[in-house]
Amino acid sequence: MNKISAYFKDVHSELVAKTSWPTWSELTNSSVVVMVASVIIASIVFLMDAGFSKVLDAIYKLLY
Repeated sequence: MNKISAYFKDVHSELVAKTSWPTWSELTNSSVVVMVASVIIASIVFLMDAGFSKVLDAIYKLLY
């Protein structure tokens, strides 16, 4: 039981004293960057999917 208690004390001290936490401003800026990148990548994937769909539809119409 002492080992478990010592483990949690070590975890707590690591999180409180040794971990570098971002400021609110840094966290907000990083979140905005992730959201913008996600929208851009989703848009690219959507456009590629729509383009391939049109190309395949045209090919199927020619073949059948």
